[in-house]
Amino acid sequence: MHARLTPRRRVLLATATLSALALTGCGALGATEDGAEPKAKTYDITVGLLLPDTDTARFEKFDYPLIRDRISSLTNKQGTVVYANAEGSEDRQSEQFEQMIADRVDVVLVDAVDAKAIAPAVRKAKEADIPVIAYDRLAEGPIDAYVSHDNELVGQVQGRSLVTALGDDAKTSEVVMMNGEPADPNTALFRKGALSELEGKVRIAKTYDTEKWLPEVAARNMREAIKEVGAGNVAAVYSANDGMAGAVIETLEDAGVTDLPPVTGQDADLAAVQRVVAGTQHMTVYKSFLLEATGAADMAVAKVQQRSIQFDALARDRIDSPTRKDIPAMLVPVVALTKENIEDTVLEDGVYTVRDICTADYADACAEIGLTS
Repeated sequence: MHARLTPRRRVLLATATLSALALTGCGALGATEDGAEPKAKTYDITVGLLLPDTDTARFEKFDYPLIRDRISSLTNKQGTVVYANAEGSEDRQSEQFEQMIADRVDVVLVDAVDAKAIAPAVRKAKEADIPVIAYDRLAEGPIDAYVSHDNELVGQVQGRSLVTALGDDAKTSEVVMMNGEPADPNTALFRKGALSELEGKVRIAKTYDTEKWLPEVAARNMREAIKEVGAGNVAAVYSANDGMAGAVIETLEDAGVTDLPPVTGQDADLAAVQRVVAGTQHMTVYKSFLLEATGAADMAVAKVQQRSIQFDALARDRIDSPTRKDIPAMLVPVVALTKENIEDTVLEDGVYTVRDICTADYADACAEIGLTS
């Protein structure tokens, strides 16, 4: 009989796998496949990193520094990361990408603002013989690889949590769906996963897309939903991420709702974790930034150094985009973060400390669930 891995144990196993791969060849991916030391140039590499916005807290606080530090570690501190953030503008990101091509970076990691809009820049990189790895969001065009989480599973975890929270009342419960930016390919995957759990089990009263994932757009949509469904009739809200979840909760409170319905989220933003502690947000999806960022850095270095064995070991999954089939991919597991497992997720992984979470406003709530420094 085979032991069934929990999501948490899968994350730990994946961490161990990445660590073992990184140690291959004298402690770094810089070793050649026959064990010989690489030429110095293979350490002196430049990685272009393009992130989409500053509204999502994780990009600036976690993804960029984690990738930067991992690249440095893998290249004996000779490799560098050139970083640019598009601040939500697809045009700005295309300009940043083209500048990196002109500067002849060795590889580009891109988290696209718009998957389709970035395709021409990806093609230009291909023509310039610069590998492109799509990070967090799948980009169109001739990308070489993709690193993200199992995004359909994210939606499944969110949807399942709502059905469980609603219990015996689920069948007659009115649920509002607050999806993400339509141009983000992850949005469709989140929605697909969520609907696989929600359809036939709850009543989906209203569904909205949220331009550029903006909380103010989510708030406007939630006000409309409250007007049409009735504040007291909203039994649950599927919110695709934490920024929107915060806006949804605030809008419900402004409408006079004191007994808040379960609201989902994603990204384990600090404010969201605090809302989970306080009980105003039902759950968030914790996606290990460490595994995703480390995996992307490892793949980028392996690609530049032409270490096909290590690259293939990292990219064991396959995924299709609208413009390319069978893309090598690394899909990192996800975990539903609730009051019950905060210690086993964001605290254990060092994302936050108890002091970060349990500020004065949340001290009593933290004490109630046993979070003490």
